Amino acid sequence: MLDRIALIIAIIGGLNWGSIGLFKFDLVAWICGGAGTLAARIIYTVVGLAAIWCISLLFRESNESVQNYSRE
Repeated sequence: MLDRIALIIAIIGGLNWGSIGLFKFDLVAWICGGAGTLAARIIYTVVGLAAIWCISLLFRESNESVQNYSRE
């Protein structure tokens, strides 16, 4: 469950970065009243932590697949 939550948060963060790159529009900053506000910094931190968590998905997926094949 935590994997899916982290993935959803990372995707939302990626979409926000896409909107910054394409349209120069930061949705988080717009919602929070600026990129330097405490609320925006918390959101950016949560997105960053979710992205770090998602890095572990790359390695766990391959390990789970290897374990499943070895059990058969």
